Amino acid sequence: MAVLEVCAESVGSALTAWRCGAARIEFCDNMHEGGTTPSAGNIAVLRDEVRCELFPIIRPRGGDFVYTDREFAAMLEDVRFCGSAGCDGVVAGVLTPDGDVDTARCRELAGLAASLGMKAAFHRAFDVCRDRERALEDMIGAGFIRILTSGGAGSAPEGVPELRRLVRLAAGRITIMPGSGVTPENAAAILRETGCREIHGTFRSRFDSPAPRPAWADFSRWQADPEKIRKVYENIKDI
Repeated sequence: MAVLEVCAESVGSALTAWRCGAARIEFCDNMHEGGTTPSAGNIAVLRDEVRCELFPIIRPRGGDFVYTDREFAAMLEDVRFCGSAGCDGVVAGVLTPDGDVDTARCRELAGLAASLGMKAAFHRAFDVCRDRERALEDMIGAGFIRILTSGGAGSAPEGVPELRRLVRLAAGRITIMPGSGVTPENAAAILRETGCREIHGTFRSRFDSPAPRPAWADFSRWQADPEKIRKVYENIKDI
């Protein structure tokens, strides 16, 4: 059975995703910036309630994936908190200014996660690496178990040929998980065409708020859409 991972940026969205078929939650904040580390409080509350795998993202800010010593120290502290909170793993990634995997820092992140009983997955920093084949080998060597990727393209549907190639190169040593532009309608085709066994998406819709608001305020927000998640789950469950 294919694995459905849903990216959620609130406790409510994460719980919706789990209840509608998600086997794993990638938990983040600031999705409009590509995802940053959620608060300790949100991680702790969600871990107490959700019963699927929980992987918070470890990313101290938006922008590039080249971090200062202070930013990296904060990332390590966030990994430690996730371990103490009982998370199943973390999602992280560090690159060099040249666009290669920062192998020393990535080994440190993955090694710390492992020492706390967690796994480490690599996020879409992979898609901006200058040499994806080399980056894949670097991630395997650093101890990562999964790569979230669009195959270096603007979306996973556009990156199908490269995703297929990455699956061949990985040869079962690391999981290749398509993400970006995944919908209930195309998820099954992406899995079949690439040979991947896991898939990632937000599956969100904009919902209006019932709260009263002045004319100049907009309280509507993007949240996990239960209908979309149920649909993608049904479409991929037998693959």
